[in-house]
Amino acid sequence: MAESAGPAADETLLFLTDDQIRKGIEAMFFAYRGFTADPDRILAVQGYGRAHHRAIHFINRSPGTTVNNLLAILGVTKQSLNRVLRTLIDDGLVRSEVGTRDRRERNLYLTEAGAALERELSTAQRDRMRAAFRQAGPEAVAGFRRVLEAMMDGDMRRHYMRFRESES
Repeated sequence: MAESAGPAADETLLFLTDDQIRKGIEAMFFAYRGFTADPDRILAVQGYGRAHHRAIHFINRSPGTTVNNLLAILGVTKQSLNRVLRTLIDDGLVRSEVGTRDRRERNLYLTEAGAALERELSTAQRDRMRAAFRQAGPEAVAGFRRVLEAMMDGDMRRHYMRFRESES
């Protein structure tokens, strides 16, 4: 039986060594640093951190979202989220309205200033992602998304799929 020149790409992925996995983990750590570097600089000027960024991002993606929904998406404690939201509300970036269906709920919206900050943050990240995707090519982009989706646990995958469906 003749031996082929090498295994197909999908076969090699089934037999990754611990060293290859470690290199992937390290690449993800360093890529995350790059991905967050520009927003971190923008946020630092205003005394904000990544928790503020995540809240702003998901309030923008789902205007009127409730505090409870944001808690589920972010996976943080209520105390932690309340601290972040209080700052964003006090600084005029987020507004909180009493729920229309349930007066105990609070619906969250970005103000004009909040939307402007979100645009600045997301533009920096989109520019970095666009450049990386362009360099890697369409097959790598699709593979990258599949890897990220495969790493999500059930709850996160459900939240993610809701956002993907909202784009349709």
